[in-house]
Amino acid sequence: MAQFPRDPRCGLLRGLVAHPVVEQVRAAGVVGAGGAGFPTHVKLSAQVDTYICNAAECEPLLYKDQELMRVQAEAMVRGMRLGMAATGATRGVIAIKEKYKSAIAALGRHTGSDIEFQMFGSFYPAGDEYVIVYDVTGRLIPHDGLPLNVGCAVNNVETLINIANASEGKPVTETSLTVTGAVREPCTVTVPIGVTAGDVIAMAGGATVDDPVLLDGGAMMGKLADMQSVVTKTSGGYIVLPRDHQLIRRRTRPARANLTIAKSACDQCSYCTDFCPRFLLGYAIEPHKVMRSVGFEGDAEAGWARLGLACCECNLCSLYACPEDLPVMEMCVRSKTVWRERGPKPEPLPSKGVVHPMRDSRRVPISRLIQRLGLVPWDRPSPLSDQRLEPEHVQIPLSQHIGAPAEPEVGVGDSVTAGQRIASVPEGKLGANIHASIAGRVTKVDARIHIQR
Repeated sequence: MAQFPRDPRCGLLRGLVAHPVVEQVRAAGVVGAGGAGFPTHVKLSAQVDTYICNAAECEPLLYKDQELMRVQAEAMVRGMRLGMAATGATRGVIAIKEKYKSAIAALGRHTGSDIEFQMFGSFYPAGDEYVIVYDVTGRLIPHDGLPLNVGCAVNNVETLINIANASEGKPVTETSLTVTGAVREPCTVTVPIGVTAGDVIAMAGGATVDDPVLLDGGAMMGKLADMQSVVTKTSGGYIVLPRDHQLIRRRTRPARANLTIAKSACDQCSYCTDFCPRFLLGYAIEPHKVMRSVGFEGDAEAGWARLGLACCECNLCSLYACPEDLPVMEMCVRSKTVWRERGPKPEPLPSKGVVHPMRDSRRVPISRLIQRLGLVPWDRPSPLSDQRLEPEHVQIPLSQHIGAPAEPEVGVGDSVTAGQRIASVPEGKLGANIHASIAGRVTKVDARIHIQR
């Protein structure tokens, strides 16, 4: 197999001329729309042989990618071809769930011999990059590595649409997201960046429960949010739930309480490890042994904690596998903190390099996961709405991506137009440009740029 860069985060490979779309994407401020917001122009600067569209939307209740593929299939495929041209990929793969029939039909009208479909079942976490790269190519990403390390680039649906828009000079000023859960009319909407979650919830008819709490990004990996939380380039969906729902109780439990529970209740049944998607791929992670670390100090604690460093934080161990509802994922996250404070970061434990023979039998169906999470009452379609939100005020964060916050280019009192660049990548830093999502006047600049019509 060809040799690929060990650390592609450095940007362009020496001796290669960047495809024009790389600069267009950088100028437009495109970042990964479905995760942590890795700047897309950096990813497009590498050379790979396989370019993958991650269309395996696997967070329960979210429909954003399905709806975008159905309605904006041409733009998505065009963005994928631009990404393939930039990276030199000779193989393009749309990794998609077989049940997304309407999306597959729409995409099929624009694909050709250069782009193939790989059909998945409805399992979680089908969209994890380590999982999707292995399922498409049979290659295992090195521990703590990236798809680029094995000759692959992976972008999700909305990111590819944004690449297509960037090629036409359109910056990222809005995002699409699903609004579901305890709302009157679940829907998928496209809104300006910088509006509040409350503005978006209102588009779904408002919450149907008193004192609602939001999960931003999904039931499994989403973060707690409230009505004043701000929509960013990486917002994928809001699930509205009552405050006493089990998912909310879990996420609001104090870290000290989680630690006490982990110390006192784990009986080492190993179900968490048996269902761990990274363990099943052969990586050196054993969550049940990480649970042992909390009972020790010093070298013993760090030794057990080391078996949690490959955790992808999918939450399957805590929210599905554990029969005692223990905070297993939280302890794996804690293991990373243990090593960060201990320093230096250890060399990765050797991977088995062999996929577990029971992997296919241990995939978790989304339907079963929805039942386990107590989400059955809200398992409803969320069709794309043509509603338009025209906010009077937006708050646009300077940090919506991995890397350094963008540096403001406007000040209080300045007039801006929609699409105008208002903050840029610091010189020599990893980051992304920021653009105004509405026309108006800048009223405040702090960690956000506030714009009033």
